[in-house]
Amino acid sequence: MTLWRRLVRRPATGPAVDWLVVGLGNPGDRYAHTRHNVGRDAVVALAARWDVPLDRVRDNARCGQGRLGLLRVLLASPLTYMNESGRAVAPLARFYRLAPGQVLVVCDDLDLPLGVTRLRPGGGAGGHHGLDSLIATFGTDGFPRLRLGIGRPPPGWDAADYVLSRFARAEAPTVAAAIARAGDVVEAALADGIEAAMNRYN
Repeated sequence: MTLWRRLVRRPATGPAVDWLVVGLGNPGDRYAHTRHNVGRDAVVALAARWDVPLDRVRDNARCGQGRLGLLRVLLASPLTYMNESGRAVAPLARFYRLAPGQVLVVCDDLDLPLGVTRLRPGGGAGGHHGLDSLIATFGTDGFPRLRLGIGRPPPGWDAADYVLSRFARAEAPTVAAAIARAGDVVEAALADGIEAAMNRYN
């Protein structure tokens, strides 16, 4: 039985929000602004755009609550390592009475070119350990995710080393534009629906 299924059997106790937006990454200065953390960086940038401080810690995540129009949105950055992301996200979703379909996950993607964003309503992990953890914990892959392309490793690079490397200076403008675009995609997905946002931005 997954942690998610065990949790949802208990009575919900927390205040309701309409959406949880999670930026996946690894905690600590060692991993700050690495390729694997671009999802986390995108949600931190969105929090700054909305003037929402991520100054509360709950269920192994740093979070803050804001509004997009009438929608109540919780922005969160897990304090767990990437491959244990579900330990932070599932308890948060349960506390705020959210189904997996109300959890929008922002993460990196090796298979997309640098700077490309791709929104999907669900699907497999595609080798991403953070998504693996969420699928295992929720017991479903039916949660939307926004992938930010980080490109494939150059010849001779191990994929694990590559995702934990930082972006080159020449890549910085492309990454900054992708992070800004990710904020636009998230706003459209929440306000207009996943399908409409996909049609507009994919």
